[in-house]
Amino acid sequence: MGSNEVPTLFVIPTLDEAATVAKVVTGVLDAGADVLVVDDGSSDDTCDIVEALALGREGVHLMQRGRKLGLGSAYRDGFRWGLRRGYGALGEMDADLSHDPADVPHLMAGIRMADLAIGSRYVAGGGVVDWPLSRRLLSRGGNAYVRACTGLPVRDATAGFRLYRRTVLEQIDLDAVRSEGYAFQIEMALLTHRLGLEILEVPITFTERQVGQSKMSRRIVAEALWRVPGWGLRGRR
Repeated sequence: MGSNEVPTLFVIPTLDEAATVAKVVTGVLDAGADVLVVDDGSSDDTCDIVEALALGREGVHLMQRGRKLGLGSAYRDGFRWGLRRGYGALGEMDADLSHDPADVPHLMAGIRMADLAIGSRYVAGGGVVDWPLSRRLLSRGGNAYVRACTGLPVRDATAGFRLYRRTVLEQIDLDAVRSEGYAFQIEMALLTHRLGLEILEVPITFTERQVGQSKMSRRIVAEALWRVPGWGLRGRR
């Protein structure tokens, strides 16, 4: 890491990601950031692969939680871990290569200009690869719903590829953020915005995972649908 760069940690939740985790971790390290893999009880070789990478390179860390506790919980635990160790910027991304590690430097550049840099599919230069029309409509419609309910001026509030300055996370009560999945991403962006902090959307191309199983479920979508109006009402008060 260069002397002018902020010490950066990317938190990467995993559950049976042995096919891709090495490429993701190596890509993030090559971009100049450290990695904390938060594993929720993988039954494959995910943890063994991460431990082997840690023996060969500095900056690789593993948190084994033993059972599935949820995406938002993984990020909360990972952020707390990174804050205790003095990282100046803390990010999140998927382990399935849907988020390209080659875009990590773009987020790291973005955080020099803003408090939260979001890897966005829905700004000029961004996009999605290998999604069916139904998934595209769901994602775009969900983001329009967030903007309408809350006034959050972000095109891709559900994006899970992002980087926060530590000062943002220090101002947010992570213990009070109980949502998971898409709702966690929305809530964190909304809290950042309502603190009066700067959010920058950095264009990225999201590629649907080619191996393994998607963790997206109806429950994740439903949670976002019912939580968002409440956040909007509280903001208006």
